Amino acid sequence: MKKTPFISNPGRRTFLAGLSAIGAAAAGLRFSPALAAEEKKLNFYNWDTYIGETTLADFKAASGIEVNMDLFADLDEMFAKLREGNPGYDLIVPGNDYVERMITAGMLQPLDHSLIPNFKNVDPNFRDAQFDPGRRYSMPYMWGTIGIGYRKSKVREVPDSWKWLYDSDRYAGRIALLGDASTIFQMAFKYLGYSLNTTDPAHFEQAERLVIKQKPHIKAFADDNGQDLLAAGEVDLTMEWNGDILQVMEEDDDIGYAVPREGGLLWQDCLSIPKGAPRPMNAHRFIDYILEAEVGKLIAEYIYYATPNKAARDLASPDYSRNPNIFPSDDVVANCETALYLGEDIQRLYDEGWTRINAA
Repeated sequence: MKKTPFISNPGRRTFLAGLSAIGAAAAGLRFSPALAAEEKKLNFYNWDTYIGETTLADFKAASGIEVNMDLFADLDEMFAKLREGNPGYDLIVPGNDYVERMITAGMLQPLDHSLIPNFKNVDPNFRDAQFDPGRRYSMPYMWGTIGIGYRKSKVREVPDSWKWLYDSDRYAGRIALLGDASTIFQMAFKYLGYSLNTTDPAHFEQAERLVIKQKPHIKAFADDNGQDLLAAGEVDLTMEWNGDILQVMEEDDDIGYAVPREGGLLWQDCLSIPKGAPRPMNAHRFIDYILEAEVGKLIAEYIYYATPNKAARDLASPDYSRNPNIFPSDDVVANCETALYLGEDIQRLYDEGWTRINAA
């Protein structure tokens, strides 16, 4: 989920304040023999701008560990690179379904919860997960929805149905969909009245035909930049992650966001240590740092996504913590689904269908 700033001038913690906030357990890790044996370096594989404005610099000041952050364009890219063998990453940001997929494939290493005392700051609703029971392999990072970003002056009414992206010529040439196979199919499933976790090949065929029929009216399958197309006036409607749309809404009052009435995707991004990580102790230290209340607050207010860190949300401004587009109502949440990992056979249905859509 691509991210850009919301609040650009938050205050920063000093070095000593950082140490006191980390707590005794993390401070002990700082001087442990195991950590001392690791190079003061961390290789982080993440979405673009999906971190606080100075989080990495602040962490270096507090720990002496320098973070090098590489970027992936989508989760398929991240998964493919690591499936070939870890090239040296210590920490990654997989989505909830990819956590489960990577656990199944033996690509993640278990976390040591004794090295993550700030896990106590996480909302109880996020301390366990169907895709990772007991949070053995993942810590929650951010969560949110997928919906429709739109230009208010260009629509007749709030576009609260996937119909306007999948099954209408009203906005022909002025719409964008996310260029991601699973998301394209899953939102089509919701429009067609199916669970986004359907495994019925007939549903895949129906969704594929729907998208191919709609292709002449689609301006772009956006590689996570639909919000930029919307902000630039190149499209009037776009399928996007809620935080990306909220960021441009801050700069343009003519932009709105809606979760369609058919429901959408309720996603969760996580922090995980890939198998073969050369510096797992540093990775644990960074995870614990991110879960500090003040650090989590600054990250969340900057990237404008929903934090699962209750302590961080409690510190945040009302503009953030009470925003229904960031923290959707219970009714909206109940109408959405979380994508599950359904096995490699189903993944092939996504991939093969997407290939045919692109070729059509």
